[in-house]
Amino acid sequence: MSRPSQSPGTVTKTRTKTKLQPPTMWKVILHNDDYTTQDFVVWVLKEVFRKAEGEAVRIMLDVHRKGKGVAGIYPFDVADTKIAQAKELAERNEFPLLCTLEPE
Repeated sequence: MSRPSQSPGTVTKTRTKTKLQPPTMWKVILHNDDYTTQDFVVWVLKEVFRKAEGEAVRIMLDVHRKGKGVAGIYPFDVADTKIAQAKELAERNEFPLLCTLEPE
């Protein structure tokens, strides 16, 4: 059995599969302070983080009782944008609400 000959100029390329990795996820953390109202925290959780009323209240209570609460887990760009939105709303309403990021 003979092998087919390759004509000059024919190049065989080896295909390699690239395995995509999921993006690193980040937790958006809301921190307790003595000035930001609980109602405002619930409102931010509903408006910025799209939480249902019950979940927003539960997260707010974590912030109040434990000193911090996880508002959501997102890829970096989304988390960073949500933090900027929350900070902007807090400043506009004269609250010192602190939001930070932690890798998941």
